[in-house]
Amino acid sequence: MSNFKVEGNIINITKQNIFFGEVEIEDGKIKSISKISEQKEGVHFISPGFIDSHVHIESSMLIPSEFARLAVVHGTVSTISDPHEIANVCGMKGVEFMIENGNTVPFKFNFGAPSCVPATIFETAGAELDHDDVKSLLERPEIKYLSEMMNFPGVLYKDEEVLKKIAAAHALGKPVDGHAPGLRGDMVQQYIDAGISTDHECFTSEEALDKLQRGMKILIREGSAAKNFEALIHLLNDWPEMMMFCSDDKHPDSLVESHINQLCARAVEKGIDIFNILQAACINPIRHYKLDVGTLQHNDPADFIIIEDLKNFKIKQTYIDGLLLAENGKTVGDWVKHIEDRQSVNHFDCSLKKEEDFVYPFTGQKEIPVIEALDGQLITNRISSKPKVLNQNIISDLENDVLKIVVVNRYHDAPIAISFVKNFGLKHGAIASSVAHDSHNIIAVGIDDKSICEAVNLVINETGGVVALGNGKQEVLALPVAGLMSNHNGYKVAESYTLIDQFAKDLGSTLLAPFMTLSFMALLVIPRLKLSDKGLFDGDEFKFV
Repeated sequence: MSNFKVEGNIINITKQNIFFGEVEIEDGKIKSISKISEQKEGVHFISPGFIDSHVHIESSMLIPSEFARLAVVHGTVSTISDPHEIANVCGMKGVEFMIENGNTVPFKFNFGAPSCVPATIFETAGAELDHDDVKSLLERPEIKYLSEMMNFPGVLYKDEEVLKKIAAAHALGKPVDGHAPGLRGDMVQQYIDAGISTDHECFTSEEALDKLQRGMKILIREGSAAKNFEALIHLLNDWPEMMMFCSDDKHPDSLVESHINQLCARAVEKGIDIFNILQAACINPIRHYKLDVGTLQHNDPADFIIIEDLKNFKIKQTYIDGLLLAENGKTVGDWVKHIEDRQSVNHFDCSLKKEEDFVYPFTGQKEIPVIEALDGQLITNRISSKPKVLNQNIISDLENDVLKIVVVNRYHDAPIAISFVKNFGLKHGAIASSVAHDSHNIIAVGIDDKSICEAVNLVINETGGVVALGNGKQEVLALPVAGLMSNHNGYKVAESYTLIDQFAKDLGSTLLAPFMTLSFMALLVIPRLKLSDKGLFDGDEFKFV
């Protein structure tokens, strides 16, 4: 391992000062930090690296090694990664795959033990992890925490299995991540008292403040679909030690553009104190999750970044354990190898569908319940609509933008769940995906049964992928790893995704990220109305409609 020195304006986040100096690196660690003078104008900055404090790597549609390749160029050196998505498809084998693949690169992945597999009893998942499985994962040193406890009703009603998982984490001194959208007052206090220490699901600053005042750490999330930066960022100046930045779910095209660095730049624009910003981006995750990641102090691992300025946060270089991994927007060296022959894991066993499988009979109902998708939010509204009927079947109503949505069980042949959704805006064809949180069955929205059937069958033929078709054209991005990820070059996957995303918009979708929004229409643990493979589900009442 090479020994070297770097000069620049050194940022000491904990002491809240910046000075011009020299960092000496020896054998992957910080040997010394020397002050030469006061901060110099027009000189780059040296900072600890950025950490994404909650992310599902699978949502990038990239295997961990390829996610790392895209993230390091933005100054990200580490992630708190919940392998919940692949665990719901492939169980322990999926978690093992993520750890092993992450270990092939020098990036610092910190995986959690998924707490909710399956996420609920109201959907069909591909696997189950009980408290013994979770305990065995937590006993591993590379598993740093118990992943988001989405089953908040299970916590509140003291479900035995849920409490055993939380107890296992506490016994091993590992934190428990939360997921409690909209939970306030006495109910959230009960949730916190169970030993749950974070939440990334706050929609409003009032909700976040309530949780902060009760001692819960709040994550400011800005992903490809769910965004709460604008609502929460102004809290950071008052609560600098209690907040972190995360992306949660980030599609490959937006990961090519930016990562945590963009949140830092936006926070500066909002007038947030620079040390508070860097505290949230670099320091708080290390302290909370007890990570082996450097904070730019003597004897720390040499995980640091060179930043052009503290306004735009353009990253010049990224170092992990003293290795230069990225420079001026490109990875350095051949640290990502054998991209084409990653051994994949999957769980896909359903047969091709027929058009008549997607028929929704009209039985005289005057109104039908409709999922109202909200752009940039995971939460949906429950509204009603007058059904459009043709040949005694209810069909998509393009005029009012109420389209048919379906969920197809991918693990075995079963009846198809059918409902209706507003705000997708499609005027032609259909879009479909095997990325459908949390069980990752096949989900599709379209203007007619023929288009929906064709889109679903394209996903089945690929044993996983995202599909858009219409106007005599089709685009397919295959996701052979668990039906969630591609095993190809991350930049090429991002290009393919950009094409298919644009094609969905050409078909009429008005959503910022149509496929990301589609993937959350089956996420039962977020209110108000969602669709699982078993039927239409009310997330407020936690029961089928």
